[in-house]
Amino acid sequence: MPGPARAGALIYAKDMNRLAVFYEAVLGMRTLHATAELMVIESADFQMVLHALPPTYAERVQISTPPQPREDTALKLFFTVESLAEARERATALGGIVFDDEWAGPRFRVRNACDPEGNVFQLREFYA
Repeated sequence: MPGPARAGALIYAKDMNRLAVFYEAVLGMRTLHATAELMVIESADFQMVLHALPPTYAERVQISTPPQPREDTALKLFFTVESLAEARERATALGGIVFDDEWAGPRFRVRNACDPEGNVFQLREFYA
């Protein structure tokens, strides 16, 4: 997906470098651009902008270990992975969570997850 994407997501981050490493490992994304204030990462399907919280705001944001899921939002992104089991292993190793509950859709199964800062998203694994 060369150049600016036509769609994607922007996530404000306390530690955008940690989130970039997380999403690169779990979702197979790669960094396109990085400055002190933002990082652009992408996969073949999706582009994400990680934007550093201003320091005065970031110091008030508390991130727990394990992360406390921030479920009080109206949006939940979803991403397709080759294997839920492998995604769970990578996410856990990098400070995220893939939850146990699993649901089935037409030819795919899903699990909710959260990144190291508690941002909740959904993982999908397709099957034949």
